[in-house]
Amino acid sequence: MIIEQQDYFIKGVSYSIRSAQEKDAEALSSFRVQLDGETENMDREEGEAYIDPAGFRRIIHVDTEKSRNLFLVAEVAGEIVGYSRCEGIELKRFSHKVEFGVCVAREFWGHGIGKHLLKQSMEWADQTGVEKMTLNVLASNEKAIELYQKSGFEIEGILERDRRHADGQYYDTIMMGRFKA
Repeated sequence: MIIEQQDYFIKGVSYSIRSAQEKDAEALSSFRVQLDGETENMDREEGEAYIDPAGFRRIIHVDTEKSRNLFLVAEVAGEIVGYSRCEGIELKRFSHKVEFGVCVAREFWGHGIGKHLLKQSMEWADQTGVEKMTLNVLASNEKAIELYQKSGFEIEGILERDRRHADGQYYDTIMMGRFKA
């Protein structure tokens, strides 16, 4: 699915949010590796589950064609600094929902980029008949959990000791969901 570009100016940073395009594949491939190395909040360690540019082109193509998928990018001065994705499930019993994920480069935290990627995704979901959005978040990522709760997501469960990070410690994952308003 494709949405119209939205422009923002927050705390001195001008950025736009738009649908991902196949020409973004190379930048997204590198950017994803960068993000995985910047924070423990991601599911992967740096370089794990690498998606090459051809893989991103396929994902973007599928997400553009499918009405239950949405792939957004955030750009500052033509450079991708964040992205989000909603992915629907083809099985009839789960066709009412999508899973949401978002990431923003550490350098641009605090400028509302994640919030606006989420807001755009929620508006798209509500307009296209998606009844439920779900997401998983690291339990120690308090800022993200607060944002999701302010946006209408509720905690639906906790997966205890769900992940083991490079420090050898186990961490919980919080499952959250939001029903169409």
